Amino acid sequence: MSIKAIVFDAYGTLYDVQSVAAVTADAFPGYGDIITQIWRIKQLEYSWLRSLMRRYQDFATATRDSLAYTLRCLGLQYDEATFSRIIDKYQHLALYPDALAALEAMKDKKLAILSNGSPDMLNALVRNSGLDRLLDATISVDAHKVFKPAPEAYTLIEEVLNVPPAEVLF
Repeated sequence: MSIKAIVFDAYGTLYDVQSVAAVTADAFPGYGDIITQIWRIKQLEYSWLRSLMRRYQDFATATRDSLAYTLRCLGLQYDEATFSRIIDKYQHLALYPDALAALEAMKDKKLAILSNGSPDMLNALVRNSGLDRLLDATISVDAHKVFKPAPEAYTLIEEVLNVPPAEVLF
């Protein structure tokens, strides 16, 4: 069998989640990197725990909750405008420098994202970065209400792309 589709994770694979540090550093001078690091760790932890407990809430909720936790943990005071400005950066993350060229080189295959991101977050991110013109699908685990690495999340690839797992490179 040959590979007919190539599927990528969004956060940390195509998009640099650390690119939020510029916004966090602007809002909280001297804390940009530590906010970004704790926020990402807690974001993943919340998604995994919610899957294990079977208490799904979308990734937008996990992202907001984990940022609030991070700011509380560091003792940083904030207003709603600052919080919203930081959260909004998740819809404008920087692509890794080689991501666009790599995807363009693979356009002879079906290309997609499978992500824990909620549909609204992912669609805005993909549109804002220009990847919408290269991707055949942007797939959110939200359709199955369970986060990766739960096996059920990966079945979405075949459901959406109509390509059997043996012909998918993830």
